[in-house]
Amino acid sequence: MGRAPVNPRKLLTGLGLAAGTAGLLIEFVFSMQISLATGRDIPGALGSFFAFYTILTNIVLVLIYLSEVLPTQRLAIFRHPVTRGSMVACITLVSLYVFFVLRHLYAPTGLLELSDRLLHYVAPLLYLLWWVIGQPHGQLRWGNLPVMLLPTLIYFVAVMLRGAWLHRYPYPFMNIDELGIGAVLLGALFMAAGLAALSALVIALDHFLTRNWNLVHE
Repeated sequence: MGRAPVNPRKLLTGLGLAAGTAGLLIEFVFSMQISLATGRDIPGALGSFFAFYTILTNIVLVLIYLSEVLPTQRLAIFRHPVTRGSMVACITLVSLYVFFVLRHLYAPTGLLELSDRLLHYVAPLLYLLWWVIGQPHGQLRWGNLPVMLLPTLIYFVAVMLRGAWLHRYPYPFMNIDELGIGAVLLGALFMAAGLAALSALVIALDHFLTRNWNLVHE
């Protein structure tokens, strides 16, 4: 008797969950060690870790995968099409920003290099594939676009308030102390425009996948 074919969605769920969890755990351990070694207390070290957009978006991806395998209502929001669709745009923005900007500013080695690759490249690619092959598509609407941008806006405001208090910023373009508020707001505007464009592409892709899925199954 031959083996049953592997379900691609289940395979990608497992791979995505493993890659995201491994990357986050490695990053957490090293981040806490470095922060504590430089004199921060545990709350400060945790605050520094969770200030990164990369960390928060990858945590959401892990929760989305968990919502796929665990039927609990507590994870219901991570099954919502808008949540899942918006994360395609968000994690793609992470990958593009790191590739075109941040990778020129630092060079991690060893396990930190592994976590960097997992969180910035492997996890985004796996999630994009997972979302594309998942069904049903066609539940995103153009009116969802503002909602898809809202979590990132909340993140930006929270990080800027934290930075104004502690004078620490997770990303160079957010550093008001060095760049000034005008340059920071301009950089944020460009990032918001990029995210809006990616979110619009996700909605358009969702509609495209729906039409082609229907054609194949007619």
